[in-house]
Amino acid sequence: MAQTEGANKDQEQAKATPLPPGMVLGPDGKPCKPSFEEKGDLETSRGVDVRSVHSDSGNGGVEEGLHRNLEARQITMIALGGAIGTGLIIGSGSALARAGPVGMLIGYVIMGAVCYSVMISLGEMATYLPGKRGFAGYLSRFADPALGTALGYNYLFKYLIGTPNNLTAASLGNVPLPSFRGNEPVADVGLLAQVVQFWIEPSRFPIAAWISIFIVVIVAINCCGVRVFGEVEFWMSLFKIITLTGLIIFGIVIDLGGGPSHDRIGFRYWKHPFSHYLLKNDTGVFLGVWAVMVNALFAYMGCEMTGVTFGEARNPRKAVPAAIRRTFWRLLISYIGSIFVVGLIVPYNDPRLLAANKKSNSASASPFVVASTVAGVKVLPQILNACILVFVLSAANSDLYIVSRTLYGLATERKAPSIFLRCNRFGVPYVALAFCSLFIALAYLNVSQASKVVFGYFTAVVTMFGAITWMGILYAHIRFMQALKAQGISRDTLPYKAWGQPYLAWTGLIITAIVAFFKGFDSFIPTFNKKTFITNYIGLPVFVAIWLGWKLWYGTTMISLRDVDLTSGRREIDEEEVALNAADDAAWAQKSAWRKVWEVAA
Repeated sequence: MAQTEGANKDQEQAKATPLPPGMVLGPDGKPCKPSFEEKGDLETSRGVDVRSVHSDSGNGGVEEGLHRNLEARQITMIALGGAIGTGLIIGSGSALARAGPVGMLIGYVIMGAVCYSVMISLGEMATYLPGKRGFAGYLSRFADPALGTALGYNYLFKYLIGTPNNLTAASLGNVPLPSFRGNEPVADVGLLAQVVQFWIEPSRFPIAAWISIFIVVIVAINCCGVRVFGEVEFWMSLFKIITLTGLIIFGIVIDLGGGPSHDRIGFRYWKHPFSHYLLKNDTGVFLGVWAVMVNALFAYMGCEMTGVTFGEARNPRKAVPAAIRRTFWRLLISYIGSIFVVGLIVPYNDPRLLAANKKSNSASASPFVVASTVAGVKVLPQILNACILVFVLSAANSDLYIVSRTLYGLATERKAPSIFLRCNRFGVPYVALAFCSLFIALAYLNVSQASKVVFGYFTAVVTMFGAITWMGILYAHIRFMQALKAQGISRDTLPYKAWGQPYLAWTGLIITAIVAFFKGFDSFIPTFNKKTFITNYIGLPVFVAIWLGWKLWYGTTMISLRDVDLTSGRREIDEEEVALNAADDAAWAQKSAWRKVWEVAA
């Protein structure tokens, strides 16, 4: 008893004594270096007590925290919902015209391999240290807080633009937009409202009204809590998978002569495997494949969304590896399967394909519609346009979810105002959601013909933001691997150990960096286009400015590999994992056979 009182007295005396700079009180009441969680990622707090890092309840006026209610099947579909959009159904037509059937396939296969390296790198980090800070938190923890800050805001900007991009109402067929020469996601301008205009003319129902309706829908879904959001996104993304599967089957049937014309195509169009882009020589063949790689980078972007959902995953150690495996294989089959079939059934130099590439984002711009026209199938455009409507609504819905959680993650690291930590009883960060929802109003720029051009420039920077995000994830994983080695921790101890690491991370980082650096090559051919050059590369100086600004203001430095914190937060996750696994095993035993089959398949 006397010893306890003496210990308490020592702790009280230690608390009353000013702490040395950069030190916090340890469990024994003595000054010690802060862990990663206690530091809140800041090397210098500028007068703010670094020990008062916001938790999910109590501190900073946070009523609630994020709820861990997402299952592996929902995490998978959220990522698929963000990654599978109109870029595949519509954008594959322009890719085919530039590179030819084989060149297009090569470009998508290479970037698919890079996508795999990103996902498994993220999976190894997330299962070892799952948290609510997203992948930007890993870069702060394993490398430099300034880099993590820049990556977090880079991702935030990407989806602040991406959400209104998917809701915008431009009519590309009637309005002259900037000439981006096809390498950027300008084809995504004019999505949801424009898709509806396939059936209803703007004169009958205003474009702004359609935008308003879609804004209300996606904001309402996001306000209902992650359980409702996850279920809605699951079914919409499942519809995407079914649609793509149907299109692949349709293409195979057409290729084998099952259409009204009964023309058996086979590999007829592969006799000329490559096209020419910009130049009519071998260099033009290479440029065509390179242009497809840039398009494929944009198409695969969104696979990293799983990294934002970790904070709301019910059992991250179990759910994350399953979600990553399912997401990758479904993306790969959907993309590579569709690209392969498109190259079989549509010749790259068909005048109807070239005309379709100049059309809007409705179904008439899809190479599958071109194939159906060639084969004599007339009903497909109506069906496909309805599918595109669901595709884009799902993408906008998941975009708003991701951007609100990204802002929440920045706030947990004290890199954004603490008010964004506020959550309601459903676990929704409602202040962050409300703030991000304000940016959806950018979609109204497209109501005015003059401002459509400005918004087109905004959307053209998305690919660079996405490339920087992938590079940040891969570099964070490389640092993670190096820190494990420096501290004598074997990779065999990882809850999820992926094949080919860290070599795949290095390969993915190098390829992504090269693609990002040369993505604007067509700004110089045949003459220099300053507008295209700026929109291609503006994301890079924005990232560098945030990184250098944070580093100089707070004096952050690269963390030594031996000082990288690989322990904070692990004990709590380990204990939670044991309890959740026991509960999952008990619940699994009580489920019916059909329910078990459904959960394994989903």
